[in-house]
Amino acid sequence: MEAIQQILSVVAVLTLLGCTLYWLRSKGVARFSVKGIGGGGPPRMQSLERISLTPQHSLHLVRVAGRVLLVAVSPGGCSVLEGPGWDGVDDGKVANL
Repeated sequence: MEAIQQILSVVAVLTLLGCTLYWLRSKGVARFSVKGIGGGGPPRMQSLERISLTPQHSLHLVRVAGRVLLVAVSPGGCSVLEGPGWDGVDDGKVANL
């Protein structure tokens, strides 16, 4: 008798969690997607190229929300470098630098 009560309690909690998730998703508060299933459009951040300068220093060319940024990475931190003519970067090839 006690085992049935425990199973019903677990089912009730999982049902409550499922209903809450469904309600949050219908309100637009919670959005979940598994990569490759359903998708959510094009990625907002994309790594175009990476160059290692030393074992601890590198340059990363990334596209974030349509803007192309050059990020310098070192043990001391990161620096973001941005150029006005870098919007012509396409498919990892730099044009108009």
